Amino acid sequence: MDDKQILFLIGRRIKLLRDKKGLSQQGLADLCDFEKSNMCRIEGGKSNLTIKTLNIIAVALSVKISELLEVY
Repeated sequence: MDDKQILFLIGRRIKLLRDKKGLSQQGLADLCDFEKSNMCRIEGGKSNLTIKTLNIIAVALSVKISELLEVY
């Protein structure tokens, strides 16, 4: 699996967890203190995420970072 595929799958996982929490993309972006456009890039797999960013998203979604990485 290449880098682009991994980023795409992580973004899709974030979207799935966001949807399960009943949050809009803007709602999650607000909780993370991100711009909506940044959240759009993350969910679209177009942003190379840092551990810090993953942690911010995990906290906002009330999940462990490992849950964001469950892409296989």
